Amino acid sequence: MRRALGTAFEGVLAALVAAIVATVGLYAFSLVEWPAFNSSNVTRAVTTLGQVACAIAFAVAIALYRRGKLGWLAKSLTWVGLSGFVTITLGMPLAATKLYLFGVSVDQEFRTEYLTRLTDSAALRDMTYADIPPFYPAGWFWLGGRVGNLLGMDGWEVFKPFAIGFLAVTAVLAFTLWKALVRVDWAVAVSAVTTALVVAYASPEAYSAVIALLIAPALLLAWGALNRPVVAGVGGRLNGALEPSDRMNGPLKRSGGAGEPQRSLGSWGWGAVVGTGLFLGLAATFYTLYLGLAAFAVTLMAVVSAIVGIRAQKSWRAAIPVAVRLVAIAAISGLVALTVWLPYLADALTGTPSTSGTALHYLPEAGATLPFPMLQFSLVGALCLAGTVWLAVRAASSRRAQALGIGVVAVYLWTLLSMAATVAGTTLLSFRLEAVLIVLLGAAGVFGFLEGTKAIYQAINEPSRFKIAAVVIAAVGAMAFAQSIPQILQTEITVAYSDTDGDGVRADKRPPSAVSYYSEVDTAIREQTGRPRDETIVLTADTSFLSYYPYFGFQGLTSHYANPLAQFDERAAAIGDWATLVTPDELIAAMDGSAWAAPDAFLFRRGGEGYTLRLAEDVYPNDPNVRRYTVTFNESLFEDQRFTVTDIGPFALVTRNA
Repeated sequence: MRRALGTAFEGVLAALVAAIVATVGLYAFSLVEWPAFNSSNVTRAVTTLGQVACAIAFAVAIALYRRGKLGWLAKSLTWVGLSGFVTITLGMPLAATKLYLFGVSVDQEFRTEYLTRLTDSAALRDMTYADIPPFYPAGWFWLGGRVGNLLGMDGWEVFKPFAIGFLAVTAVLAFTLWKALVRVDWAVAVSAVTTALVVAYASPEAYSAVIALLIAPALLLAWGALNRPVVAGVGGRLNGALEPSDRMNGPLKRSGGAGEPQRSLGSWGWGAVVGTGLFLGLAATFYTLYLGLAAFAVTLMAVVSAIVGIRAQKSWRAAIPVAVRLVAIAAISGLVALTVWLPYLADALTGTPSTSGTALHYLPEAGATLPFPMLQFSLVGALCLAGTVWLAVRAASSRRAQALGIGVVAVYLWTLLSMAATVAGTTLLSFRLEAVLIVLLGAAGVFGFLEGTKAIYQAINEPSRFKIAAVVIAAVGAMAFAQSIPQILQTEITVAYSDTDGDGVRADKRPPSAVSYYSEVDTAIREQTGRPRDETIVLTADTSFLSYYPYFGFQGLTSHYANPLAQFDERAAAIGDWATLVTPDELIAAMDGSAWAAPDAFLFRRGGEGYTLRLAEDVYPNDPNVRRYTVTFNESLFEDQRFTVTDIGPFALVTRNA
């Protein structure tokens, strides 16, 4: 308990330092008028410079840890290095825009809408629809909304600093967990590498990146909870005593140049159970898909541990302790999950009409094949290949390899299950797990490189310059990958500059889109309806309007992001029926008789034959999985004193008079 509390306290302190580093860094970036990233190499150069500074901090921290000197300084340098790396790598390329990666386009549109909703109010409400609880986990968005509300920032504006800051905080928390599970100098290395991989491959989806960054050490913790090794001499369930590099860190003792950590992973006991449960609960409140994968991996660990125990003890009773721990993990995670899921479950179970939803109806090419990042001809491919080899070689002797290996197997099994699910007309969105696979193999690759170079060093009679050569190779490879991250994120960064923000500005200084008229639309709606935004329902196909202003929508962007309780298809049919009506009386009667609260305002585009809405329908299993179609309302439907029509730029705003 003391160790767990000590780790928790250290995590809080680390998070505070990371938050300060990210805040100071982002504020400093905002003081300079930088050129757009997609039209200049200035910010790219400054990004690389900052990454080099962070790499130096890591190198000094590792050296101090190995020498057993100035541990407080080594720890501080690691915290600053990790949070600084995230801040400089994401913050500097985006320094000249107020938008985050991918701007407010496609998926980022509904994410921004969700953050805007929860910035406006702390109540758990659906991102689009009035009077129903949220379906998508609100954890990350609720925290971001509270930060935005505290700072007096709109949801769209707080998205970027919160996403970067929270990822920076998570990076140091991941290090704190790694530090409790493996050698501390190795913890610095694996934390730095996995942070870089997450920034490169998972950061556009900021809330899932948090779970991706924590999942590798969390799996080690889960394996420690479910497979209980016993110290040599007492017996063991799997592998008996742990090898030195698998043990907990304490003060590093010099022994032939290798650190000899104290305290074994097996001593975590029920603390590991609680930690695993809390991680799964966090995943449940942040991202359902990664919860599913993590829970699947933990269950797989329990099955493996139970089988090994039964074979070793020749009795099925050996599975009972494993089952008890698994149930405890499930109970803890379930209680945490209910903090965001309870309102939705209550409505869903009390007879509220719902549809099956189409959130899983997406199968791109990446979801139809097995991912093999270890076969890519790149630095990441080489790292993943080293990790794959290490997992295969060390599966029987290293608990780290066992934990990470089961995680990798879980990803591949999930992918196969997703392919099988296509027969039933759905998927498990396995293509979104490639980032997790890269992180797991990357972590394994770090251990493979460290153990492999040590083995080679000993095999060739320990030449004095070999260690220097290994360090140089690792440093050059790490820096080459780190400076390529902005290039990997080139498309996402470009969209952040080409999208029009909530101030009506494009950061690349080019003419803004129709979004620049949103502020006029907002003013007109509030003046004409006399209602606050969160009591007004707007029917529009320009759903990005809801990303900037916290109005409720009558219909969402697509069925894939819509709450099943909202009955997306039925609403779409109702909109189509309204467009076929002839007189204002018919339209008002239909709206008043609707099964849902009727729109207080319509935000149309003007078309050649009337007012238009460009809507969407699910056409899975086709790829793309969405078909766009246009619904046209005759202008005569609103030529009545009960409506007010206002032309604003390309929009026709229709409000219903009280």
